[in-house]
Amino acid sequence: MKAVVVHGPGDVRVDTLADPVPGAGEVLVAMEWGGICGSDVAYWRHGASGTAVLKDPLVLGHEVAGRVAGLGPGVTTVDIGTAVTVHPAQPVGDAALPERIAGRTNLLPRVRYFGSAAFHPHTDGGFSELRVVRAGQLRPLPDGVSTRQGALAEPLAVAMHAVHRAGDVTGRTVLVNGAGPIGCLVVAAAKFAGAATVIAADLAPSALGIARRLGADHTVDLGSGAALPEDVELVFEASGAPAALGGALRATARGGTLVQVGNLPGEPAPSVLGDLVTREISWTGSYRFVDEITDAVRALGEGLDVSPIITHTFDLDDAGEALAVAADRGSGSSKVLLKLGGSRRS
Repeated sequence: MKAVVVHGPGDVRVDTLADPVPGAGEVLVAMEWGGICGSDVAYWRHGASGTAVLKDPLVLGHEVAGRVAGLGPGVTTVDIGTAVTVHPAQPVGDAALPERIAGRTNLLPRVRYFGSAAFHPHTDGGFSELRVVRAGQLRPLPDGVSTRQGALAEPLAVAMHAVHRAGDVTGRTVLVNGAGPIGCLVVAAAKFAGAATVIAADLAPSALGIARRLGADHTVDLGSGAALPEDVELVFEASGAPAALGGALRATARGGTLVQVGNLPGEPAPSVLGDLVTREISWTGSYRFVDEITDAVRALGEGLDVSPIITHTFDLDDAGEALAVAADRGSGSSKVLLKLGGSRRS
């Protein structure tokens, strides 16, 4: 089978690997679509994503969908041909969470994730024609939801988790700072959850156009010199830029909430944080998701259309070009998809 493998900084190849065979409790999935994430770009550009550093070649990809092509011994919960997406997280060991965070499995100390070099040996991802998956990680797609849409379930789950971290957003005004793929999906998730007004802010007009298509009621073009609105009760910081934190905190109303969903660097970076104290802002983090991928699949089945986020598609053989486009905000890209296999009408 073919697979998209990163060997080091700037070195991504489409390698031919042995076809995998499902073992007990496992399922063979014929992958059809995969979405490129910032971590995929980071491994390609730098040979690392955050503190996870490549030591061996790694198959990229954790935003994937396809169809069940084979069943390992003992699997009776899914049928051959079923369209599925994948929860890419697998807890390692049997560590118990403290009572205060019971059930928040995304906070377990050891979790293997598709396409991650956090552990050695690394955990290969799903940018391949075939992938063996534990049956419990599959999420069947509802009728009417294509595998192309299903590849968006994982990033939508990240956005839905961020909205859940904010509490009940029904009837509230929301600001999303940063209209990259996750920011735009936060816009869609907030509207789906009942937010009355959603404002999206970004430096790029093309990103703001996508945010509007995903439900933003108002947009702020920071690149033109416009300023963030003031006194917004609920703010999502989705850019991950330390320099943006001061403005996001200032935009948050006194006693309001700022949800940090954009990844911040794991090294010292200057930020203006005084308003966190003087305005008594609740600043909360949001990391991956628990089981919101199930909610995301359900929402797609109920008609939530997040396909406007898809700006480019490439064949698996053109993975290098796809990564370059995804990395270049000047390209106007938002979510870049790889066609991994299957019917063109998937």
